[in-house]
Amino acid sequence: MTARRRRLDAVEHDRSAAFAALQHACNRPITLRCFNTPQSAELRLPTTRIRSRSGCGNHLDRQDVKRILIIRSSAIGDIVLASPIAHCLRRAYPDAHIAWLVEPGLEALVADDPDVDEVVTWPKSEWVRLARSGRLLALARVATAFGRTLRQRRFDTVLDLQGLLKSGVLARLSGASTRIALGGYEGSRWLMTQVIPKKGLPLRISAEYRHLAERLALPAGDFVPQLHLAPQAVTDALTRLRALDVDTQAYAVLAPFTTRPQKHWREDGWQSVALRLRDELGLQPILLGGPADSSAAARIATGNSEIIDLTGRTTLRESAAIVSRATVVIGVDTGLTHMGIGFDRPTVSIFGSTRPYLDPVRTNVRPIWLGLACSPCRRRPTCGGAFTCMADITPERVMQEVAVLLGDSTRERTHPRHAISIPDPATLRSLRCQTAI
Repeated sequence: MTARRRRLDAVEHDRSAAFAALQHACNRPITLRCFNTPQSAELRLPTTRIRSRSGCGNHLDRQDVKRILIIRSSAIGDIVLASPIAHCLRRAYPDAHIAWLVEPGLEALVADDPDVDEVVTWPKSEWVRLARSGRLLALARVATAFGRTLRQRRFDTVLDLQGLLKSGVLARLSGASTRIALGGYEGSRWLMTQVIPKKGLPLRISAEYRHLAERLALPAGDFVPQLHLAPQAVTDALTRLRALDVDTQAYAVLAPFTTRPQKHWREDGWQSVALRLRDELGLQPILLGGPADSSAAARIATGNSEIIDLTGRTTLRESAAIVSRATVVIGVDTGLTHMGIGFDRPTVSIFGSTRPYLDPVRTNVRPIWLGLACSPCRRRPTCGGAFTCMADITPERVMQEVAVLLGDSTRERTHPRHAISIPDPATLRSLRCQTAI
C-alpha cells in the first residue's frame, strides 16, 4: 500500500468517525448530500470491520504498552471516581507516557496528577455546535484535524472509561492498535478491540473502574479516588478565603447542586445545617457550585449572613483547592462531594435516587442513604416528584454524621459509627446493575 493510499484511508476513517459522532449528537440518522458533483451523491457511513471481543483477554501486552490514552472526558464526579486508574497504570508501566483526554474546563482535575504526563482537551462544544447547525463538512474537517493531532502522539493503547459512542469515536480517531472500553454502549463496542463489562462490588466506591483494573491485571490496591493540586493553587484559594474573613482552619464546604432534581436535598435542610455548623461547631459554611446553580444558592443563602456563597464565582481549580482544605465537606451525589473524598477530607455524602457507595473504603467518609424500596431509581423516579428518598433525610441526621467525623463522642453514642442502613438482598441484587451517575 502506498503512503498516499494510507493517508487517504486514514482520512476516510476519521470522516466516518466524525459522522458517527454527528449522528449521536443529533440523535438521528444523517445522510450527507454532496452538490459539488455533476449529480448529487449520498455519502453513507461505511460498516466498520472492527470486531468487539467482549471480555477477551485479561491483561495488556506489557511489551507493547508505551503510550497510553485514558478517555474519561466528563463529568467532574466521574473523572474523580476514575482517578485511581492513572496510578494503577503508572505502577504497571513506570516508563509509559500516560495522557488523559477531557473536555475543556475539566483539565484541573488531572493536570497536577504526578501519574499523568499530558492532558488532551477535546473541543466537544465546537463539534456539537457544528452538528446542530448542520455544518457537516466543517465538522468532518474539525474531526479529521483532531484525529490527526491524536495520531501524532502515537498512542498504542486507549482505555475508554466512558464506553459511549462519542468516546469510542475518539478512541478510534487516536489510531491506537489496542482500544479497550468499559461497557461499550451505543454501538461503541464495534470501534474497540476489547470490551470489559461494567461490574464490581455494588456498594464500593469506584467499583466499575476497579473491576477494569483487575481485569487488566493492573495493581489496583485500595483504588480510592485521589486528586492532586499544585501548591500555588491551594495558596491562591486560601488567600481569597482570608480576604473574605474566613478562618481557613475552620470552614465547611456545602455542595447541594446537581443536574437532576431527584438528586437534590431540600433547601431548608441546607439552611438548617449551615446555621448549625456555625453555631454549634464554629465552622464557616461555604456554598460551591457552577453558574447555573446561582439562583438556587441565593435561595439557600437568603436571610443567613453566615453563609458565604461562592456559587458560580470560582473556577474548577479554585473550587477544588477550597475543597482540599475544608474541615468537612457535605454534599449530594455530585462532583464537588466526590472531590472531598479525592482530597481525603472528612465527607458526608447524601444519596437517594442514585446508587450509594456504602463502602467508601476511607473511614472519614459517611454516606447517608435511607434504603427505600424505590431507591435507587436513577433517572426514572416513581414518586411523582416527592423525592422521598432525599426529603426524609433530616438535618439532624446530617449533623450526627458530621459530629461522628469530627469526633463528637456525645453524638457518636446517639448514632454509632457503623449505623449505616444495609439494604435487603433484593435491593442488593438491583444495586449490582446500577451505576451512580
